[in-house]
Amino acid sequence: MYHRLVAIFSLAALLLSSSVFASEPVDYVDPYIGSIGHLLRSTKPTVQLPNSMARVAPVTRPGVKDVFLSDKIYGFPANASLLTATSGDISTDRAINASTFDHDFETATPYWYSVLLEDYDITAEATVTEHCALYLFSPLRNDKPVNVIFTIAGEGEISVEGKSVVNGVEINRGVKCYFHAEFNANAEKAGVFSGDTISTDDRIASGKKIGAYISFSSEKTVEVRVGFSYISAEQAKQNLANELAGKSFETIKQNARDSWNEVLGRIEVEGGTEEQLRTFYTALYRVHGRMINITEDGRYFSGFDDAVHESGEHDFYTDDWLWDSYRAMHPLQLLLDPPQKEDMLQSFVRMYEQSGWMALFPGIEGDRPVMIGHHATSLIADSWLKGLKNFDIETAYEGMKKSAMEETMLPWNIGPMTELTKVYHDKGFFPAKPLETEEWIKEVHLYERRQAVAVTLEHAYDDWCLAQMAKDLGKTDDYNYFMNRARNYENVYNSETGFMSPRTADGKWLTPFDPMLSGGQGGRDYFAECNSWVYTWHVQHDVAGLINLMGGRETFVERLDRLFVEQPSNSHFLFLGQFPDATGLTGLMPMGDEPSFHIPYMYNYAGAPWKTQRRIRELMKVWFDDDPYGIPGDEDGGAMSAWYVFSAMGFYPVSPGRPVYDIGSPIFDKITIRPKNGKPFIILAENSSAQNKYIQSASIDGSPYDKAFFTHETIANGGTLRLEMGPRPNKDWGAEFSDAPPSMSKELVK
Repeated sequence: MYHRLVAIFSLAALLLSSSVFASEPVDYVDPYIGSIGHLLRSTKPTVQLPNSMARVAPVTRPGVKDVFLSDKIYGFPANASLLTATSGDISTDRAINASTFDHDFETATPYWYSVLLEDYDITAEATVTEHCALYLFSPLRNDKPVNVIFTIAGEGEISVEGKSVVNGVEINRGVKCYFHAEFNANAEKAGVFSGDTISTDDRIASGKKIGAYISFSSEKTVEVRVGFSYISAEQAKQNLANELAGKSFETIKQNARDSWNEVLGRIEVEGGTEEQLRTFYTALYRVHGRMINITEDGRYFSGFDDAVHESGEHDFYTDDWLWDSYRAMHPLQLLLDPPQKEDMLQSFVRMYEQSGWMALFPGIEGDRPVMIGHHATSLIADSWLKGLKNFDIETAYEGMKKSAMEETMLPWNIGPMTELTKVYHDKGFFPAKPLETEEWIKEVHLYERRQAVAVTLEHAYDDWCLAQMAKDLGKTDDYNYFMNRARNYENVYNSETGFMSPRTADGKWLTPFDPMLSGGQGGRDYFAECNSWVYTWHVQHDVAGLINLMGGRETFVERLDRLFVEQPSNSHFLFLGQFPDATGLTGLMPMGDEPSFHIPYMYNYAGAPWKTQRRIRELMKVWFDDDPYGIPGDEDGGAMSAWYVFSAMGFYPVSPGRPVYDIGSPIFDKITIRPKNGKPFIILAENSSAQNKYIQSASIDGSPYDKAFFTHETIANGGTLRLEMGPRPNKDWGAEFSDAPPSMSKELVK
């Protein structure tokens, strides 16, 4: 009987995980794509509803960051706490309770997870609602009891009520994370533990390294329903009642599946290979992992003021990796669900009202001092100028302007400005530390350092975004002021070397300076995670101005060509040791790092869109696939995946804040975008194939079209973009720059 059950389980896992049987978008999703990192962080097989608070993934062996290669499962989330199932004797040791597992006896989907815990002969399954998780633990033997064990590693409290309820709270990053768990039957034995001491009499434990256990006879499938909350224990219980009462595991699982099909179905693609379909829909699934809606019953806990608030008209969203996500993830979400994006925008307004600063990297615990730039400005400007108006724009503008005028620009820092930010305001660049001096600014992060050139470039872009907002709101003085600051990128371009370069506060170029290797670990003295070969192109808001700085279109294209073939001057081994984020190297262009995302599209601005078409196809083919190595770098909360989704559809937002998309080369024959409450927009790539990657001609709604971009209004109004594809470049199509999107530079050097 046991071997027959295992065989059935294995066959079911194989059938359910194979896209040969795919009939709906969610069937193409493989959450294990990218679960082996090229150098740094890998993905997890997360089960959640789109943008939902409850997120469940197996907790695998600590220290193995390549999740797919882990050999043990330690348990599953009960909010910040952990629950697992064992058989036999009770143990308080997480390591002992862990079980080996085999991917061949596992099924991972966005809506349901199932695995055989081999050490205990227990099949574990999980599915979710917005604020709850539902687990099934089914024993394959009947000679040992089934134990469900909850553990709290940090500070917290846990209690057992009767024989079928466990409550707990764990403080994680300063936030109280509550759970309320109910079982489908009364247990035969239950109790709590503290450290190594197990009690059958006590029903409550508090402190650190505590837990609870509840044991059932071996023939029963144990069902555990767990409600999560950041508000209170009572709210966790209410969330469970609201979302799980009277519903079976299969019903909840099907509802979760339906939710994903609705969201993933907003983009329908035809053509392409099975591998491309799996890669595409898995990327689209990752795009909807963040931000998360933490509204509970019309209220939400905010880590920005440690208080509970009424949500009112707008749900509250948080957990955003903004330095990564502003580039493509937020613009893609905006296309697909504008009302949800307005809730996110109002969430940023509330974060500002509650904390006094526009958020940099918002999380459950509040803002996090991570990365550089004030990119909430980009998100808000991009959304507003694309027609999203249902949020408090005046308060948002107040917060954006305060960040630009009063907040520090130091990397990985939140708070008022230092003397370094004043240099930016006064002289138009963020100063690098002289080589011969020790750092004297106490607020400078010991590891992240000043990142002086990158800070200048990213804030010049943010200032441009703020200027666009000021113009639209009729704030003329602000518009002129911030447009002037938007040209600050010119102040770090060294015309003698042709690279963006560091300057000290007295205005002198820092020497010696190697644009490839200077800056220490990750280039962090001058850049963010990469070098000047990459950041020299970080002028997404004024490409024409950058072309002029470089001496014209021909030189610009030659420099781009060189970027994609140049090799490290030392060795790949040493280079990647210094720049571990620079994965997916194509020449010196790291496809695996966000500052590179817009670079292959920049040929469009120099009259050579055919080169963009070739590069985009090459990058997608080489660096994105449907296996555990299939993402070229850190996925970064949906950012990398959003780049792929846009590029596979054939367009990309080079400069969020400008309501324009640059055309690349779609890999599918037909793409239909169906925004929520909007009109469908169709892209037809006729004769598209691996070889037929070049656009020969184009039309929009039947009218000939010869520009390498289209406006957001075009896609928002619905219609059809038709591209005739061929095997050789049509170098005339899209080559005329004079009709390109408005630039800060009035004249372009030819």
